Amino acid sequence: MGVSPPDIVVLSGGSGGAKFARGMADAVGGERLSTIVNTGDDIEIYGAHVSPDPDLVSFWLADVIDERGWGLRDDSFRVMDALRALGVDVWFNLGDRDLAWCIERARMLAEGLSPTAALARLNEALGVRGQVLPMSDDPVRTWVRTGQAGWCGFQEFMIREGAAGLVEGLEYRGAEQASPSKQVLAAIAGASTIVIGPSNPLASIGPILAVPGIREALIDADAPIVAVSPIVDGKVLKGPTAEFMAFAALEQSADGVADFYGEMLDGMVSDEDVTSLPTLQMDTRIDDAASRVRLAEQTLSFAEALVE
Repeated sequence: MGVSPPDIVVLSGGSGGAKFARGMADAVGGERLSTIVNTGDDIEIYGAHVSPDPDLVSFWLADVIDERGWGLRDDSFRVMDALRALGVDVWFNLGDRDLAWCIERARMLAEGLSPTAALARLNEALGVRGQVLPMSDDPVRTWVRTGQAGWCGFQEFMIREGAAGLVEGLEYRGAEQASPSKQVLAAIAGASTIVIGPSNPLASIGPILAVPGIREALIDADAPIVAVSPIVDGKVLKGPTAEFMAFAALEQSADGVADFYGEMLDGMVSDEDVTSLPTLQMDTRIDDAASRVRLAEQTLSFAEALVE
């Protein structure tokens, strides 16, 4: 019996999208899953190329994510400790094995491999099933402006500044010159269902959609496209989603999320009704394996019903 080719596409940013991708892999089998992931948060530091969102998805799919929600399970931090002892301002914390992973990525990139190819090799070594695809092989970086810090890269905003202050500006620098990889376009074209995971619409999914050609490919896709709202019980469970939605004058609700994605959506999965779209109302919290699988399975069933 042959292995089914990838036909389920998930668009993902950080925590929520990565958890959802794991639930989808558990529900349908990792071989059927292609996850297109934001690289706007990438940063070069300590001689390494860190790609937080794709790596978060990879670690979740390989079942090696640490219980703190990032990095590799049971990692040590001796290199960071040694750097601090040398007087280095260690504001971005990486575990030793995580650092090795990112140094190896930097080496492969320096040798001419694309980010897509480099991540595929890393994931093969980790035993990841399915595709984890950077949104583009071209550099795109998310920059944020606040009244407190001015313009800064996304990692500096999140970690150095603690995501504090009102968001007054948001740019996806390099996006206009970027293009989607052939793997990303092929995944979208071959999809039977496309799901936008419960990630920050502006900071995590926005950079993906800002790459010319991706939004157009999604709109032209034959597959139904549904989004899982990151708003639960009227609140944001993690991260500065509320601040970014306020900056964009979007209501902090599933309706606000639907307004951001616009015409590409065929439906929404949320714990509240959406006035403009067919809605699957259900508990969207994904606190454990059972809830992740339940959300993935019901989202798939809902999406399939939209085209019947």
